[in-house]
Amino acid sequence: MTKLTPYPRTFRRVLVRNRLIRSLFIIFALWNLIELHLILRSISETDHDHSYREQPRQKERIYIASVNWNNEHIMRSHWSQALVDLAWKLGPDNIYISIYESGSYDNTKGALIELDRELARMQIPRSITLSPVTHQDEIAAPPGDHGWIVTPSGKKELRRIPYLSRIRNLSLEPLQELAAQGITFDKVLFLNDVVFTVSTTSILSSIELSSLTCIQPNDVFELLSTNDGNYAAACSLDFSKPPNYYDTFALRDASGHEAVMSTWPFFQDPVSRYAMKHMSPVPVTSCWNGIVAMPAAPFTASTPLQFRGIADSLAESHLEGSECCLIHADNPLSKQKGVYLNPLVRVGYSGPAYVAVNPVVNWLTPRRILQGLWENRLRRWMSLAWIKERIVRSRISRWVALSGKNREPGPYCVINEMQILHPYGWYHV
Repeated sequence: MTKLTPYPRTFRRVLVRNRLIRSLFIIFALWNLIELHLILRSISETDHDHSYREQPRQKERIYIASVNWNNEHIMRSHWSQALVDLAWKLGPDNIYISIYESGSYDNTKGALIELDRELARMQIPRSITLSPVTHQDEIAAPPGDHGWIVTPSGKKELRRIPYLSRIRNLSLEPLQELAAQGITFDKVLFLNDVVFTVSTTSILSSIELSSLTCIQPNDVFELLSTNDGNYAAACSLDFSKPPNYYDTFALRDASGHEAVMSTWPFFQDPVSRYAMKHMSPVPVTSCWNGIVAMPAAPFTASTPLQFRGIADSLAESHLEGSECCLIHADNPLSKQKGVYLNPLVRVGYSGPAYVAVNPVVNWLTPRRILQGLWENRLRRWMSLAWIKERIVRSRISRWVALSGKNREPGPYCVINEMQILHPYGWYHV
């Protein structure tokens, strides 16, 4: 009779270890599948609801402000028609359009003249300013007391952000003039040169008629309805080269950090990241990203909210901050009502970019979701962003220590850059 010997102890240990590894793998796979399922369901449900929004949740009077420079191509292909559609949807009694064109080199002025004729035919109240002053003219002017800085080359040069702030403030002047006459608005809608839709006719020139099922026609109304209309600011999410979002300069998560990655789910802060994964309004500290809705009241207060840059003396430390971020730092409503990025409103800087992020089915594939989740985790675990933030904070601290008058309410907006206006745009120094 053969006597059976028990497994060697080492073999039993290997067997237990293999079972443990298999169990951990199964748990890991189930965890990923459950998370993937929940995210796909959230995306499917929220995108479906978004596609059926025909009007804002409540009737409001909207002041539309836009700054245009060298935008002729997108104006003729998408933007002008979308704005006409929006004006028609809201009606002349509920809208005012203010456009400031700032010395374009292309035929943006011609496109705006054509748009003005169409708006006049519709009897839409408006102010369209065509400025002959180019970037070159601004640069060639004698340096002023504000907005100019001595660069490392020893030259006094015009900073980009104070210039842009001044132009944006000019687009708001009619709002303040109308308020003085007793004509008020509920919201200000800031429009960048992006593809957005309020009806399918807005994109007919760029895609085939058979592709119209790709379009979700309620971008503006969805944005206005963010968080049931209760916000200090609500922003779209903008794309130039999908899947990477565009406006990294202005977007900060709920903790004031830059996005940890340029693709979904973008954020380092757990609150912002959770909302993005569930396609809910994302609490952020700052955003701009193509289209922004804000309550009009702060812009018509006795001390009106205005766009600005950081102080020239702070910028001399090789620092800069976006005017579109600093506006939230200065807005008294930001802490009361919150700033939100609406992931349902995805706009593009071209027709193909818009269509890519607004497809018929889910705009995020299962593969991209899983890849994004794990890339985000790895980037958060390995991020060295705190080093960049520490450098900026130390420079701000040294500047504050120089004078009791030195103060910057939006330190999270500030980055380690120096941006100078150029005849055909701007450049880093």
